[in-house]
Amino acid sequence: MTTEHNHHTDTRITYEVQDYICLIGLNRVDKRNAFDSHMINQLSDALTHYDNDDNLRCALIFAHGEHFTAGLDLMELQDKWDKGAFEFNDDEIDPWGISGKLRTKPIVVAVQGTCFTAGIELMLNSDVVIASENCNFAQMEVQRGIMPF
Repeated sequence: MTTEHNHHTDTRITYEVQDYICLIGLNRVDKRNAFDSHMINQLSDALTHYDNDDNLRCALIFAHGEHFTAGLDLMELQDKWDKGAFEFNDDEIDPWGISGKLRTKPIVVAVQGTCFTAGIELMLNSDVVIASENCNFAQMEVQRGIMPF
């Protein structure tokens, strides 16, 4: 699984195990952790791997850098909406819980700094959210004529 090889230059999601806890990190700091299609796929892979590992009891999704996520990378995703960027198979976990396999174990999301759009939806699909005092939340899709999840 590519997410376990942190030396790989294209790793947008880090994956670390500590005892029974799985630490999943958003790792696209130069883009304020904005989700492109690769990051969406890698997050799904990480969550599927976590859900399938009987030794793991809880996952924490956090962000590297100062900001949780600026939301979706609309420039990279614009030609991928209709090509299944948000479609998941029955054996894949959808990070946003809309399609794919239903997860069976708890997820905690820890947010800081900017947390826009897709980040808010990750929070809504988690079991526990921990937010730092410096959080800035915004649901900006409506300003761009896009339906929020």
